[in-house]
Amino acid sequence: MSSLSRLFGKSESKLEENSNIQENEVVEIEVSRIQRNQYQPRTIFDEEKITELAQTIHTHGMIQPIVVRKLEEEDKFELIAGERRWRAVQSLEWETIPAIIKNMTDTETASVALIENLQREELTVVEEAIAYDQLLHTHGLTQEALAQRLGKSQSTIANKLRLLKLPSVVQQALLNKQITERHARALISLKDEQTQEQLLSSIIEEHLNVKQTEERIQDILHPSEEQDEKKKPKPKVQGVNKDVRIALNTIRQSLNMVQDTGMDVESEEEDTDDFYQITIKIPKK
Repeated sequence: MSSLSRLFGKSESKLEENSNIQENEVVEIEVSRIQRNQYQPRTIFDEEKITELAQTIHTHGMIQPIVVRKLEEEDKFELIAGERRWRAVQSLEWETIPAIIKNMTDTETASVALIENLQREELTVVEEAIAYDQLLHTHGLTQEALAQRLGKSQSTIANKLRLLKLPSVVQQALLNKQITERHARALISLKDEQTQEQLLSSIIEEHLNVKQTEERIQDILHPSEEQDEKKKPKPKVQGVNKDVRIALNTIRQSLNMVQDTGMDVESEEEDTDDFYQITIKIPKK
């Protein structure tokens, strides 16, 4: 039984009932007769990696065939799985490609394309969110039911889906890796799209890390508190020599780098008479 059948409880169609070609039999199909999957969730393909894959295929041959389904249009097939291999073979100008023909419906084809990419973790966070949304609507599932089928937590599904509420320019910045997922999730707390877009520009132009972004958001959401904080005298570090300052700055920069990767790290600094204490909290989940 396929991964689709296991995940969604569907029985597999028997191709041999409608064709002389047996289920899972590998056949050679003309590359020109194949079109890309209309339900492919991936919108970005790394051309450099496609080139590397093409070189591997050229040297070692096609190790794993692609999967296709027959279309109603005469002599045409649609990809179900293996678009990177199909693109690589096109660049090699092969006339045919090894393929397995499956008898699948539109719903099954969409689900397999989504699951294949999700399991390989090749999607961007926006593409992953769109994939989850499509699976929920395609199969009429709850977030909890989908999480169980994919082996993920319900909070993971929910956090990804919330990204789809952001303006398209923010989602595009995520796709282009100009900001991290944690930057985007922080922006969700700003309900006004124009404000979200303005802060997005600041994040990109000023290279704000996640902590700095969250501080800007708090300033926007609670401007009166910001003024009160400005009135408070800032604590001064007494008797710290140059080497200690360098050490402290190095630790702070390292923490910022870790936070930029998306990890929710908390830190607290305390200046005592005998030493300068930095407490770092790294969540296990």
